[in-house]
Amino acid sequence: MNKFFPKKYKLTSKKKRFGLCDCPPPPHQMAYLDEKNGENWIAVVENFYEYEINFIPVDYCIELKRPDHTMDNRCDCFLFHETTIVFVELKQRNEYGSKWVADGEKQLRATIRHFEKRPVARDFTVKKAYIANSAKPLFRTGQMVRMENFYSDTGYILLVKNRIHFDNHEE
Repeated sequence: MNKFFPKKYKLTSKKKRFGLCDCPPPPHQMAYLDEKNGENWIAVVENFYEYEINFIPVDYCIELKRPDHTMDNRCDCFLFHETTIVFVELKQRNEYGSKWVADGEKQLRATIRHFEKRPVARDFTVKKAYIANSAKPLFRTGQMVRMENFYSDTGYILLVKNRIHFDNHEE
């Protein structure tokens, strides 16, 4: 079984709207999908056509090791439906500047690098990565160079916002 899709952590939602949550450290716990408690949502998934969206937490669930066998950076979770995969880093920080964006990008890049080494990565043709921050849901658009570099390096579209749309295959 591919370690990126552990059945024991997989959740599914067909709701038109649901949330992705993460507990602030400490304690260290895995991210989770929530369909009822909007006040806890860091990212909101908009699922207009009520697709069956699959959710798998990554951080604290999937071990991703560097060549020296130390734990690599990991994003919080990912979502997938048919040929679309979306990696998500959840932030609850009201920091000045964009340090939280740089931190989230680093976590996403590391997770994607591990994922792309697996044959299953070829099953997905729409590939996105989100850095979502509940404290700053609307982020200024001055991240175009970062997003372009991310796409050039990974083949994934990077979005810095807390609304994830599954209403079609285009953003």
